[in-house]
Amino acid sequence: MIDPDDDATLPPAIPAATLIVFRDRAGLPPELLLVERSPRLAFAPGATVFPGGRVDPGDVAFADALGPNAPADAAARIAAIRETIEETGVAIGVAAPASVDPIRAALRHGAALREALGGSALDLGQLVPFAHWRPREHHARVFDALFYLARLPIDALPARVDSTENVRLDWASARETLDAAARGERTLIFPTRRNLERLAQFANYDEAVAHARATPVRRITPWIEPRDGVDHLCIPDDLGYPITAEPVAVVRRD
Repeated sequence: MIDPDDDATLPPAIPAATLIVFRDRAGLPPELLLVERSPRLAFAPGATVFPGGRVDPGDVAFADALGPNAPADAAARIAAIRETIEETGVAIGVAAPASVDPIRAALRHGAALREALGGSALDLGQLVPFAHWRPREHHARVFDALFYLARLPIDALPARVDSTENVRLDWASARETLDAAARGERTLIFPTRRNLERLAQFANYDEAVAHARATPVRRITPWIEPRDGVDHLCIPDDLGYPITAEPVAVVRRD
């Protein structure tokens, strides 16, 4: 069995970031912002995922400009905010979330987020670290992705799909999304499924944040091992995930 922590066996990966946006509901499980990726995309075509994508050079430059007091993962946080604006029109950490349309338009025309903000500051503290996934795949595009939690701002505009990379946008609870996948109405890749199962444990955003802050964020590199004669794709059992293995034969990895 390959040691999942052996960096020497890992293929190159693209730095990326993902944002899990919560919308609390009184007496009901929180809804999460999800998008369905275009079937034309090379990575995870047709899959339902959280907003996110690669860390761009502009995100790194923005993080560098914040100076030594910025968090070490500032570029990933900036990328998560930018990608969520681009894909859904929801602005996290922006002083006036309802003024997102000009920012989104500037991003669509190739501006970096720092330029699109027009001098407005970002509150990176609104993002709470949740997970770090870094698959080992050699046959697919590999992303080294940091996952963050955030609450939907009260004055945010309604989320709107970008209709380029994504073809559908939904607000749904983690359990509702898992149930839809079980009925064949949604397609979930392995990391999204595991994270939805973990998120389904929480009654609201505050519970999820408390859990995230009490749980170490270690890199998760799934590995394959036989269990009762069947190969399973596995993850560590001490990082808050209620299900940590799935038969390889039924896993969708990308």
